[in-house]
Amino acid sequence: MSQLLDVEDLHVDFATDDGVVHAVDGVSFSLSPGEVLAIVGESGCGKSVTAQTLTGLTRAPNTTVAGSVRYRGRELTTLPEDELRHVRGAEIAMVFQDPMSSLNPVYRVGDQIAEMIRAHRDVSAKQARARAVELLESVGIPHPEARVRSYPHEFSGGMRQRVMIAMALALEPSVLIADEPTTALDVTVQAQILQLMADLNRERDLAVVLITHDLGVVAEIADRVLVMYAGQIVEDGTLDDIFYASHHPYTWGLLGSLARLDLPRADRLVQIAGQPPSLLHPPSGCRFAARCDFRFDRCAEPPVLTGPGAHRDRCWLDDDQKARVRT
Repeated sequence: MSQLLDVEDLHVDFATDDGVVHAVDGVSFSLSPGEVLAIVGESGCGKSVTAQTLTGLTRAPNTTVAGSVRYRGRELTTLPEDELRHVRGAEIAMVFQDPMSSLNPVYRVGDQIAEMIRAHRDVSAKQARARAVELLESVGIPHPEARVRSYPHEFSGGMRQRVMIAMALALEPSVLIADEPTTALDVTVQAQILQLMADLNRERDLAVVLITHDLGVVAEIADRVLVMYAGQIVEDGTLDDIFYASHHPYTWGLLGSLARLDLPRADRLVQIAGQPPSLLHPPSGCRFAARCDFRFDRCAEPPVLTGPGAHRDRCWLDDDQKARVRT
């Protein structure tokens, strides 16, 4: 199957007053049509920066981007800004974490959707407004003909997130990037948003990049999972690989922090000791070593991302050692 998106050896650095922050360090992955790829990890691991760089949202005088991001074979990292605007939204759309800060509070939601449509399509205001009503209906907002005239504050958090998804789908993109789309929503609304994204993925063959720290969300929708730590991918595999045959100690820690209904209740959930390293001065060896219960002398060397087939990890433990720990 041909790839929609190919990311190869992506590096993103930010120059600050304290030094250079190496936010993304050598990230590579691909995305197929209709695939749901989840990128998981703690806050500050580089997952949102990776996603934003795909559409050029990290471009700034203090930012250095190296590596390759190809969409349908077209290199995006060097694409001029006016050409990139035709890709952003129309081909690759993004849903941000906080819809209240993403929507303009003084404009009606229908006007905001229509404005985005008219910025990319040669249609009349009436046609754009009719399309806005269709989009609100498609994401499950009741009475869309009336709600198109509402302001963002007149919607609940879950409904605002549906508005953002409607806006992202307005130009029928091939790729949807969802950055923490269920944060701050209660569990019932989270389930509704995830079901909506799953339906859109199935009905439109929409490829989705889901950014999250919540492995419960990942289990509901993802086909493949990238686990990021300190700017690097530390494990890459299918959903079953990650949940049932994970290879990296950091992934074990993330899974151990989940409450499980199918196992005897523990007194406390597993906690990963310590804090992630500073990306101003990342460790030269394994970046997780200082927090790892299984570290040994070789962890002073930088591990490479490798493994059998499509299931790869960045750890010096051998296969027998990993299997013994998992069991």
